Amino acid sequence: MSTVLLREVPGDSVVHRLWAGTKMIAVFGISLLLMFLPSWPVLGVITAFLVLIWVLARLPLGAIPRLPWWFWGLVALSVAITAPIGTKAMLGNLQVVVFGLVLLAASFLIAFTTPMGEIAPALAKLGAPLRKLRLPVDEWAVVVALTLRGLPLLFDEIRVLRAARKLRPKENLLHRTTDPLIDILTACMAVSSRRAGELGEAITARGGTGMLTAHPSAPHRRDAIALAVVGVVCAGAVVLSNAIG
Repeated sequence: MSTVLLREVPGDSVVHRLWAGTKMIAVFGISLLLMFLPSWPVLGVITAFLVLIWVLARLPLGAIPRLPWWFWGLVALSVAITAPIGTKAMLGNLQVVVFGLVLLAASFLIAFTTPMGEIAPALAKLGAPLRKLRLPVDEWAVVVALTLRGLPLLFDEIRVLRAARKLRPKENLLHRTTDPLIDILTACMAVSSRRAGELGEAITARGGTGMLTAHPSAPHRRDAIALAVVGVVCAGAVVLSNAIG
């Protein structure tokens, strides 16, 4: 997939300047809409809206993740299996695929336009009401933020390990002692443990995990306008779906 997966694409656009929590709320609202009303008109409106957001964010086309060939092969296979059942079944299958891709695209827009350092403070602020129930909101926010920060590093390590594996001399199938997949997984576990240790030491040196959520984070007037626009788009999608349906 693309090398910018789960990483911010530097830029100065109206989308980049939005509060991280605003983007999360918007994606959550879109997800609820698609969950309860995954019709083609709604999918079309939301897709067009996400394309507009992509343009406003001034993101390059190269940032679009390139899904592996086997994903599209599975999609084609599922369509071929449902085609004999009927057109309705085939369209329903495609609808599920588009639904998943739209949610994936919305999530990528957050990652591409938001610094990872703003994720944990935004999650902590959004989950502030849960503190009254004595839930570990800050700890959850830190876990999510560290996971998002660590995944790109893990993908890079896997890419390097695969390249190094290909450079090794070809092994005779009769004398192969280990499975290549096991070798890569073992190496990934070792690298991940080392990375986790280094990251833990760096966090401790900078004041602990509490510093990850202590960053000042708050919405502004533009965030209210953005959420209002998202609400209008979602309402328009519902009206269009009811009118066509």
